Formats: sequence, structure tokens, C-alpha cells
Amino acid sequence: MKRIWQVLSSYVWWTHARGSVHYDVMVTLILLFIFLAPFKIEFNDKPAERMPHPTGIVAYPDGQHGLVFEVASSAVPSKEPDAVKGDLSRAIEPYAGKADIVRYEAVREHGKVSLYRVWIQRR
Repeated sequence: MKRIWQVLSSYVWWTHARGSVHYDVMVTLILLFIFLAPFKIEFNDKPAERMPHPTGIVAYPDGQHGLVFEVASSAVPSKEPDAVKGDLSRAIEPYAGKADIVRYEAVREHGKVSLYRVWIQRR
């Protein structure tokens, strides 16, 4: 019994020389755990959810020296087509500065406008 306890203790304290049988067994057990544990153990790891920007406005380049803004529909108070462009311009101006709206389109989800995609060109 004392011999078994000494072997287990030597595994815990990692006292074996490199290249010995016991060292190889320890390394094999560690590698088996690393590669097989994800299949048997649920670690509850998931990718982080992408949180939308708090203002509801996201900008990215369009690849042609312009910018594309995605503006949440909640940032556009009016629903008439004539007033939407002005509301979009006012919503984007604090982020883009003086810019001209080249075009915009409404993105719909389940039949309702969820956001507006706006292409701008800076002056």
C-alpha cells in the first residue's frame, strides 16, 4: 500500500525524470484530458453575443471612399418617406459630421422596418 501511495504522490508532485515511463504516462493522461474532455464534459462555453451599439447607430466603410451607417428605426421618428431622409441626416450628423446622403434603404424584419442602411459621402 505504501508503494502505491508513493507512486501516486510522485504523479501529483511531478517528480519523475523526463523520458521515464511514469513521465510518459503523465503526459499521455494530460493530452487525453485536453483532447477528449470537450466531448464528454459540458463546459458551458459559448461565444459572446454581439451587443448592438447603445445609440443604435453602427458605421462601416463601403469600400468606395464612403461610409455606410446602420441606423435603428427607433432613431427615426417620422415614417413619411419625405421626412425620413431628414431624420436620418440629423441622426448621423453627430457621428459623420457634414455629409451628404447618397442613398438609403429600409431593412425589414417580419414586415416591419428594423433599421435603415444609409450610404453617405463626406463633404
